[in-house]
Amino acid sequence: MKQTDSKTAIFSFPRAVRFLPAVAWMAVIFILSARTGDEINTILPFFQKFLPFMEDFNWGHFLAYFILALTIDYGIGKKGDRFWIKAGIVLFCGLYGISDEYHQSFVGGRMPDPMDVRNDMIGAALWVALAAVPPIRKVWRKIAP
Repeated sequence: MKQTDSKTAIFSFPRAVRFLPAVAWMAVIFILSARTGDEINTILPFFQKFLPFMEDFNWGHFLAYFILALTIDYGIGKKGDRFWIKAGIVLFCGLYGISDEYHQSFVGGRMPDPMDVRNDMIGAALWVALAAVPPIRKVWRKIAP
């Protein structure tokens, strides 16, 4: 049996620990999507005091999945610079978005919306595109080698 070097493996124990922020962020997304429609409607006016142009929480999908892609990329590290890994990050975020919409179908006052999954994937794609910009990638790889 061939032993792999822990520095080259994508999934080693130290690398797995780096995925904890992604797992924690997925839990945050799950908890927020468990809020009923009435709970969401009571929170919105609070945010509208500071952001009067905000009409709903649709922007939250972009932000939530931008952060999810960032945390997954952090877990993967330098190998995340490969095109297929970046595509996999966006695909994973899309699949998690689908599962999130399915979860919302069981929450009162909430319904699944394919446009939310689109927004989830756009947010994830924005992160991987931003992380591909050479000056940003250089700084990012110092944080997430």
